[in-house]
Amino acid sequence: MRFHATIRVRLTLLYFAVLALSFIAFFWICDVGFRRSIETTVNEASRTNLEIIQRLVSDKAAEGDSNISQELADLAKLWANGALFQVADSDGHWLYRSRQFLKESPTLPDAPRQGMLFVTTNLDFNQYRVALERTESHGKGFEIHAAVPTEPFDQALDRFRAIEKEALPVLVLIATLLGYWLSGRSLAPVNRIITTAREIGVENLSRRLDVPRPHDELRRLTETLNAMLARIEASFRRITQFTADASHDLRTPLAVIRTTAEIALRKNRSDQEYREALARILETSVETSGLLENLLTLARADAGAAGLEMHPLDLVSHVRKAQERGSILAATKSLSFTSQLPELNVMVRADAIAIDRLLLILVDNAVKYTPTGGRCEIALTACGKEAHIRVKDTGIGIEASELESIFERFHRADKVRTRQTAGAGLGLAIARWIASVHGGSITAESTAGVGSTFHVRLPAIGAA
Repeated sequence: MRFHATIRVRLTLLYFAVLALSFIAFFWICDVGFRRSIETTVNEASRTNLEIIQRLVSDKAAEGDSNISQELADLAKLWANGALFQVADSDGHWLYRSRQFLKESPTLPDAPRQGMLFVTTNLDFNQYRVALERTESHGKGFEIHAAVPTEPFDQALDRFRAIEKEALPVLVLIATLLGYWLSGRSLAPVNRIITTAREIGVENLSRRLDVPRPHDELRRLTETLNAMLARIEASFRRITQFTADASHDLRTPLAVIRTTAEIALRKNRSDQEYREALARILETSVETSGLLENLLTLARADAGAAGLEMHPLDLVSHVRKAQERGSILAATKSLSFTSQLPELNVMVRADAIAIDRLLLILVDNAVKYTPTGGRCEIALTACGKEAHIRVKDTGIGIEASELESIFERFHRADKVRTRQTAGAGLGLAIARWIASVHGGSITAESTAGVGSTFHVRLPAIGAA
């Protein structure tokens, strides 16, 4: 069975491993440093003793070996620090030897002809550090061995190692418990975030997480989650509003179709009356089909499944086609519908069907909201790396307070526009989505009673 540890446990285990390795490395470095310090100290002590003996031998070399031996014996009595030494002449005869050297007779290497040599040996069951050197004075050669006991230093090292063994587990345990406590305090805000997040549901999407005071990763995480909750709340509200508006707009035409059919079937009627009822049903069905098509388009857009095919296309031909359709629609209301097109091609990467639909929405709105005898115009210009489409009319216009919301779904600008025209208020929402997926934008400017102008800007890929 696989063990799933919490973050707090994993952090504590990691903290334990890091601290254990750190303490082991620290104590090992201390041990190595201690041993090197001991070695340096005993070497310096034996070197100092050897230099003292060397000066004494040099001073007494002219007085004979017997005087040297006596002076060395007197020196040995003065040293009460456990230091030992032995001195031999060039023929290998010992002029003086400490008792331990006589008793043990350790096998030592010959002193080098130049420089000093340090070796370790046992004398009288104790360990000594011995300095060996050759010297000459008054034509005589001498070999000097000076030994210093290392037992006090070894005992100190042993005590230090014993303290290491006792202190290491205690220190690691204390540090691990401290790490467990610290990790718990550090993760406390995460637990609060989890608790609060579990309590947030559909009924309280407006609730937000408490933002920690320190400017750290947890604060950024909390702010990110709050921003995500805000987006979810906004999307949920849009979906709820979309569902409510769609239900409302679909309920009316379905009720018309059902009522017309029921009235027509209550009694026998003439062919003309049946034709009129079927005509109303057909007209309402066409409007309902258009509404459903728009709803499906927006639903696919929300799901990211619009299935657009982007290819290089010339906007001039598409704007010309939109002007021709606008002219046909304008003819029924005695409107003039003109266009301004550049002589050169304006190329964009776009879906041809989507662009035609965007232009038709704007052209249809321009004609729909312009009174008889008015004027409509569609223009295309290329400004650097941007293609600019402008649709202008002399219609009833839009109030300034409505300009920010006319691109929202199911939005109708005012009661006058609603009474004069039919529709569900989805066209401009679809137009904005089409412009957005092409990397462009759509904006509007209008004056009530004067007219409106819609601007579509799309990234151009070059002009011929």
